[in-house]
Amino acid sequence: MIFNRTYRTSAVRAPILLFLAFLASLVLAGSAIAKPLVEDARIGIHPDKTRFVLELSERPQYRIFTIDDPYRLVIDLPELDWPDRKETTPQAAGLVSALRYGLFTPGTSRVVLDLSRPAEVAEILTLPPRDGRQHRLVVDMAEIEPAVFRKRAQRKVHRSDDALRQASLAMPSPPQKPARNRRPTIVVDAGHGGVDPGAIGVSGTREKDLVLTYARALRDKLKGSGRYNVVMTRDDDRFIPLRGRVDIAEKHNGDLFISLHANTNPSSRVKGASVYTLSENASDAEAAALAAKENRSDVIAGVDLSNENPDVSQILISLARRDAMNSSKSFANVTVKELGKRVDLLRNTHRFAGFAVLKSTSVPSVLFEIGYMSHPAEEQQLQSAAHRKRLIDGLFQAIDRHFDVQQAYNRN
Repeated sequence: MIFNRTYRTSAVRAPILLFLAFLASLVLAGSAIAKPLVEDARIGIHPDKTRFVLELSERPQYRIFTIDDPYRLVIDLPELDWPDRKETTPQAAGLVSALRYGLFTPGTSRVVLDLSRPAEVAEILTLPPRDGRQHRLVVDMAEIEPAVFRKRAQRKVHRSDDALRQASLAMPSPPQKPARNRRPTIVVDAGHGGVDPGAIGVSGTREKDLVLTYARALRDKLKGSGRYNVVMTRDDDRFIPLRGRVDIAEKHNGDLFISLHANTNPSSRVKGASVYTLSENASDAEAAALAAKENRSDVIAGVDLSNENPDVSQILISLARRDAMNSSKSFANVTVKELGKRVDLLRNTHRFAGFAVLKSTSVPSVLFEIGYMSHPAEEQQLQSAAHRKRLIDGLFQAIDRHFDVQQAYNRN
């Protein structure tokens, strides 16, 4: 009997010990992949410099450089947990005219400091925890001549001793669409993301968050129908360059590309949804201004565009892509009709301008503005599930009608 008791106790203890070991491994794994936490961020003005301080839970790895046209200082760090708190979002001061931060590429967070005047990195300090403070990254900036800034921009890179992994904007090649799968592929693009927040509404709503909610709702609606393949350019809060979004659509052999955005306007009275298609000649001044703003997304995120070919847009707007442009316009017109039954529309709803994100050589593409976050009532409405459903239902019906026409045309 004594032997029996011992055996049973061991038999019970072994699985318990294994389970506790498993839990311990989970805790250790969690701590290994935990992101450094931003405890505080601040900007200070001194007689001869402007100081930016980032307080972190861990000793920071960094890569710091400047970019010209406009003047910017870029700080790349490991992927951070940066809470949306007032104390971790410092106000512009001194040489810093604006600040933004967010995920740049998987594993890399980016802080972009817009500079009011050309400046260089005068000193970088990494301070250990002390006097109740956590690890600190201190970057001092001092004003320099524009010619000196241009000479050093992007060439002089400051790195920590333990090198940060190089951030790459290269997009992974997605799998090709199976030949037997005849379902149309819809590419849903949630605008902005990561370090680029997009427009900010009157109550602080960020465009990147709002349109991701709509993009996911459209994806679910399309997938639920069983009629379409759906590809998301992003399904989380990350930055994707404009050309990268176009590449995703083309590599997936997309049949339709829909880029979702939310607009703002100096007038708080302007409201309503609108649809834009590509043209180098804008339909009106507002469309031209919107395209210019959207095309600055890469600049806002701290991407160096100095090596871009200025003739690219003219090459893309060619006879080779006329069918895609015509199909884009056709879908836009159907969308206006369907949405007009459900939500408020902007006057002259279908507009066109030179949006970089619409410049696919082969995929029909539209940019859809779901409404104006500068209109207080519409901003609140855009956040409601009922309005989101009405708008997504309208888009879905427009997509159905568009492909019904395409299939009828192909049969004939």
